[in-house]
Formats: sequence, structure tokens, C-alpha cells
Amino acid sequence: MNICGPFDPDFSELPATLPVFPLSGALLLPRGHLPLNIFEPRYLNMTMDALGRDRMIGMVQPRHSDTPSKGNDNTDTSTAEMFGTGCVGRISAFSETDDGRFLVTLTGVCRFDIAEELPLSKGGYRSVRCDYSRWRGDMDYNIQSMDQPLNRSRLRRALDAYFAHHSLRSCWDTISDTDDEMLVTAIAMGCQLDPLEKQALLECPSLYDRGDMLTTLLEMACHPQTNKAASN
Repeated sequence: MNICGPFDPDFSELPATLPVFPLSGALLLPRGHLPLNIFEPRYLNMTMDALGRDRMIGMVQPRHSDTPSKGNDNTDTSTAEMFGTGCVGRISAFSETDDGRFLVTLTGVCRFDIAEELPLSKGGYRSVRCDYSRWRGDMDYNIQSMDQPLNRSRLRRALDAYFAHHSLRSCWDTISDTDDEMLVTAIAMGCQLDPLEKQALLECPSLYDRGDMLTTLLEMACHPQTNKAASN
């Protein structure tokens, strides 16, 4: 069970408008933690403005990109069409570097739908008007008790196979003691999945749906040739 922390906003405190950081392959889920390396001037401006207000930034993916993100603002997204759904991130950790970068950690708060894109800000970054109505349940910290149970054994088999396929050591023992939501969130945000797959995980209506989809995607990732043949 998740408990609301002293710095977590209430639903009524979510901002009507948000600066957005369009970043391909970057998945932020409610209560997940996303590290970012900020160095481009417009996103430095965005970060400073957010720190001076409510410390909230919207993470959203551009619709058309072949380059998955590695947590850096390294692609031109000034005019790219964005997916309609993103996630609010609260700046929960912040530091400066000697070479003029910001290292920040965003903690996921609530998903949102883009109701309207606003004119470009003076700082050069994009902003949107948000509609949170579809995702109000993200703010219910006891929602797990009403959800279907996660099939942990199937997820573990899929994750172990995924790590073996990529010649990596499984991290199951490190994360298995967490609750279902944090388990699914950590795996979904940490694994190298296609941006479209990450968007689909973001938009899953329930934790059970996300866990089931994540398990299926991990299983499919271990059989790329089979997937390719099935799509032809």
C-alpha cells in the first residue's frame, strides 16, 4: 500500500497548465522515479521556472521518433507532434553540475491528457493545458486493494528470460519485496522497450492491465524473430 507523502500534492492542487518535456522512450508512471540530465537551454529555463513555481513538469513522448531516450534532452522536439497522454512529474531531487547542467529526479504524480497546446513560452519550451479527469484514480493511494492481483510468477519468468536474452543478471531479488505497483513501475520504467510500447503501458487503465501487458511485452522481447514473422 502506498501512503501519500508530505510533499505529494492533492488532486485539487494539480496545475491547470504544465511545461512539457517531450522525450522519446522516457516513461514516467505515478510514484515512479525518473532521473534526467538537463543541458539544453530551453529545458534549463523550464527547470528553473518549475523550481520557482510548483516544481511540476509534464513528461510526454513525441509521436514520431526512431531514437529511444537515454534520459537526456538530445533530440529536437520543438515542433514534433506529441502523444495525447503524459504524466506529471514533481522535481523531488535537484543538483547543478560545474559544466552548466541540471541533474534532476522526477517523481510521478498523475497522468494527464493534453487538452490544448499553448503558445511557446518565453523560455523556449512547450506548455499545455491539462485534463486530469480520466486519471483521477492515480491519486488514490489505496487503489491496489481494489485491483486484481498481479501474476508475479509469470512476471518473474518473463523478466528472468528477458535478462538472460540480453546477457544481463536478473534484478528480481532486488525488487521482489516491493508491492505490486512499485514492482510493475520499476520494471516498466527500467526495461528497454519500444517508445510505442512504453506509451501503451502508460495508458493502461489499471495496475493489473499494466502488469499483464508488461509481462507479455517481456515475453515477446525474447523472441524477436517470431514477432517479426508474425507481423509480416
